[in-house]
Amino acid sequence: MTDLRLLPWSDPDGRPCYLASDSDDSPLNRRADQIEALQLSMVTELLGHARALLGDRKADARELRFLANRLCEALRDVLRVAESRGRRLPDHGGQGE
Repeated sequence: MTDLRLLPWSDPDGRPCYLASDSDDSPLNRRADQIEALQLSMVTELLGHARALLGDRKADARELRFLANRLCEALRDVLRVAESRGRRLPDHGGQGE
């Protein structure tokens, strides 16, 4: 059995979800990989929209607030993906090697 995998979604109360699996190729692991890839591609697209909106002098506070909320959500998703992937990196022994 592998360690618990932090999944790229939360439960309805916002708590993290984890997967215990005997295989990195299980259906749920594959689905989590797909969701992570989707989240990362959506962040890339959102950054493009953010650059455009921030460059628009006519953007109002409502639009900028909406953008800030979406960027916060995207950052949360990316941090979760990074944490999940970091936990799955192989441990190569001692520090400083």
